Amino acid sequence: MNGRTPTKILLLFIYVVTQINYVTANEPINIEKEDAKIALATFLDEISKKHTVYFTYNPEILSGSSLNPKEYNYDKLDKIITKLEEKTSFDFEYLGNKYYAVYGKKNERSILEKVQVRKSQEVNTSLSFLAIQNSVSGKITDQDGIPLAGANIIEKGTTNGTTTDFDGNYSIPVGDDATLVFSYIGYNTTEQKIAGRTTINVNLNEGEQLDEIIMVGNRSKPRTAIESAVPIDNIGVAELKSTGQPTVDKMLTYKVPSFNSTNQTVSDATAHFDPADLRGLGPSRTLVLINGKRKNQSALVYINDTPGKGEVGTDFKSIPAAAIERIEVLRDGASAQYGSDAIAGVINMVLKKGVEFTSVSANTGITTEGDGFNFGVDLNSSLTIGDNGGYLNLTLAFYNQNKTDRSGTPGGDGLFGGLYNSGQIPIQAADGFLASDGQIATGSQILNGETDWQRQHPDQGAIVGQPEYSKADIFFNAGVPFKNGNGEFYAFGGFDYRVGTSFALYRTPFWPGVPGQNSPENNPLFDGNGQYQGFQPTFETDIRDNNFSVGIKTKLLGFNVDLSGTYGRNAVDYTVSNSINPALGANSPTTFDVGAYTFSNTLSNLDFSRGFNTLNIGFGAEIRKERFTAIAGEPASYVSGGVQSFPGLQPSNAVIADRNNFGVYGDLEWDITEAFLIGGAIRFEDFSDFGSNSSWKVSSRYLFGESKGAVRASYSTGFRAPSLHQIYLSNVQTLVSGNTISNQGTFNNVDPVIRDGLGVPQLTAETSKNISAGLTYKITNDFTLALDYYNVKMDDRVLFTGEIGFDGDNATTNPVEQILLDNSITSLKFFVNAVNTTTNGVDLVASYKNIAMAGGYLNATLSANYNKTEIKGEINAPTIFTENGYDIFNRKEKSRIISARPKSKILLGLDYTIKDLTFVFNNTYFGEVTWQHATDIDKDQTFSGKIITDLILNYNFSSKISANVGVNNLLNVYPDEIDNKGDASTDLGGRFKYPWEVNQFGFNGTTLSAGINFKF
Repeated sequence: MNGRTPTKILLLFIYVVTQINYVTANEPINIEKEDAKIALATFLDEISKKHTVYFTYNPEILSGSSLNPKEYNYDKLDKIITKLEEKTSFDFEYLGNKYYAVYGKKNERSILEKVQVRKSQEVNTSLSFLAIQNSVSGKITDQDGIPLAGANIIEKGTTNGTTTDFDGNYSIPVGDDATLVFSYIGYNTTEQKIAGRTTINVNLNEGEQLDEIIMVGNRSKPRTAIESAVPIDNIGVAELKSTGQPTVDKMLTYKVPSFNSTNQTVSDATAHFDPADLRGLGPSRTLVLINGKRKNQSALVYINDTPGKGEVGTDFKSIPAAAIERIEVLRDGASAQYGSDAIAGVINMVLKKGVEFTSVSANTGITTEGDGFNFGVDLNSSLTIGDNGGYLNLTLAFYNQNKTDRSGTPGGDGLFGGLYNSGQIPIQAADGFLASDGQIATGSQILNGETDWQRQHPDQGAIVGQPEYSKADIFFNAGVPFKNGNGEFYAFGGFDYRVGTSFALYRTPFWPGVPGQNSPENNPLFDGNGQYQGFQPTFETDIRDNNFSVGIKTKLLGFNVDLSGTYGRNAVDYTVSNSINPALGANSPTTFDVGAYTFSNTLSNLDFSRGFNTLNIGFGAEIRKERFTAIAGEPASYVSGGVQSFPGLQPSNAVIADRNNFGVYGDLEWDITEAFLIGGAIRFEDFSDFGSNSSWKVSSRYLFGESKGAVRASYSTGFRAPSLHQIYLSNVQTLVSGNTISNQGTFNNVDPVIRDGLGVPQLTAETSKNISAGLTYKITNDFTLALDYYNVKMDDRVLFTGEIGFDGDNATTNPVEQILLDNSITSLKFFVNAVNTTTNGVDLVASYKNIAMAGGYLNATLSANYNKTEIKGEINAPTIFTENGYDIFNRKEKSRIISARPKSKILLGLDYTIKDLTFVFNNTYFGEVTWQHATDIDKDQTFSGKIITDLILNYNFSSKISANVGVNNLLNVYPDEIDNKGDASTDLGGRFKYPWEVNQFGFNGTTLSAGINFKF
């Protein structure tokens, strides 16, 4: 197919849809062709669908009201509303964000007479309720003290009810022993006994809502989380911020048990992205959406020794929390619905739309060690576009964080000191390093820290902690309904820009092969005066991430149609500073452009959905183009061994690679009864590089009475296409060994060295089989429980091998060694489909909210995840390696798959609100992780589970101003320290005190924070 043909088809479709909308723009609403009256509630439901607006009301007050829809046959919503107010006994008040509150008309409500009680206190009593003795009034606000207009108040067990006015005020006549039920869209419902009170003010908390409509989970009909056939978390922004964490990835880590992301250190660009994953299945296998549209992945492959090594993920740091309304986490395989990458699940970030207030927040924090200072400020506001519910939401954000340092203080250098002391590296490589003035150091002195420099620098100069960076964001979300009410135009997106600095290992004054005390003329960072001090190379990143979607939603032949286009790009430029290329001597720069990577995707989506009574169908197509580029660094960064810490990308590593893929899907759900649902989905995708894949899914759900709960189950197949990064990444480094210049590094999957010389096959898709089954139950309106089991079997996972070099037998040359010799390289690494895994796990979520306590309300949430991943069978290495005794994926590399993330994680969150004060008390248990030694099982280490406690206080000074203070990691908990068990490479000679190749929660210790929020 010609590359331009799909684009031409989409342009033609847009033209046709535009003409259809033009022709139908003046067609009146035709809900009923007969003169028969219909219920007012039914009419409002039809209007809601037609004009994409929402009506909130007490169902009891509309009971019995009907009308003839032919009398309201207008094309404009405002004319229909005006007519309704003229012809019915109700007022319709617009609340913003497409919501209308429906009230009984003030002059037609039950006649109220004033009755004197107590000290001239006046209450209103309805003459139509002669038996009622009390009237209760009050105000309903959200957790920030903002009035909620249109909230429902119903006397439990009766038809007596009312709604709040624009200022959140209400008044209702009730019986002596009445219980009032307070509810509002998107907030937890709560009940209050009257108990003789005449004033009841209520704060409604937003949070995870089982009864709120969600976007992910199926492509045919939106459902609530409790109605869905698969487990879905629906997390509001208030819940995210209650973690006290500064970025979205860390917020999710402390809110979703199966999600993990931690700060990385001394890991080049990986330290600036922090790999994140669901269910321990790796960063590549979680699909991220924004407003239901696929977000681009990052430009980076994690090639350092961290969790997620060899994989590609999404840059969670590129999305500011201030722009997000809520996050939906689909914890189930969904490739049959969304395509590649959705093996572990889907994370959908829903952006804010119209908001009532402009919000400005400022937050700051610092660790109790006095480092890691951070500061952030953000603004969110919206504008109304037109008079038919159009909106433009805008977010501006800035964040800055300083570095932290939690390096070890071994005193001596167990790494290089040991090599010098044993003679494996001649002491001459230290280039005259002095133990003290005039005394050349010995290997033993370096090993034991018996030198002046090491006494002053017991940490060997290392900086081991979070990097420093600054970021700025601008995001928007806009929608403009069509004038005929038959759809809308929408657009959303954002741009993130950040610059950061992380730190390589300090080049000590005895670092082998670096010009030092005896060679100041060859080291631009040493002027020859006094004792040579070494230098600290920095790794600096310049990251840009942008994402933009535009589309239309409309009706066509009875179908809901969504036509959209999305472009996303992530780019990272690398600079190494305060370092040298030793081979260039005095001519070496000290700052180097070492190269850059970019990744982008361009998508076109066309989606149809429609309901036929109990049958709902959805189908659509996607066209996607991806591009990956690698840009070489300046010659000084890579020639003759390259710059210390990160030799630059060479011209041979530069690449521009792209591919196209086309996908079609179908989705069907059948409500056999109101309680029993079955569903299915199928998707076919064809990729221009490796071929095609078909995935399918079946699911079912049975609701308990009154939708109190459900049992659910699903079975699906899935896939993940190998990323362009994994296919084309190469990073050959030039090293000096003796008198020979050799190469080692990563060879890409299309290189003849790999494909022809070593017999490594073309990368192809990973495939999966996913089973999930669970139960969710709403014990009361405030007490909910969900328990889900999952099993994920994966075949042909893409691995990034360990280094493969000479076998140490100098008497013979095996075929692999011959390849190394023929290509003048000392070792190599590559990507290959080589491992099958099985993951079993359980998710638990229990939530009990609105517990009355000491004049306030307590919310409690217990959530947990347990998962275990096992490697099934042997590593599928190419024949040439197995025949010659090579282990391409050793025990240490395997541990990144099976034990680098906690097998268990438990979250207990408590928040207590009394009047204007809220206390948040979170406890997160991170289970044990295990690091495996490459060859010696006796040197393995298991790091025990730990509990991290967070305390946050928020006070509302008014409905417009609030402030918060917090302590994250209140008890200053750190991971277990590394025990190298005699292998200095395990902790790099004592430089690393805490684990980094496997990780639970980082190692910053206690952080103090404070913030203030304004609304106007």
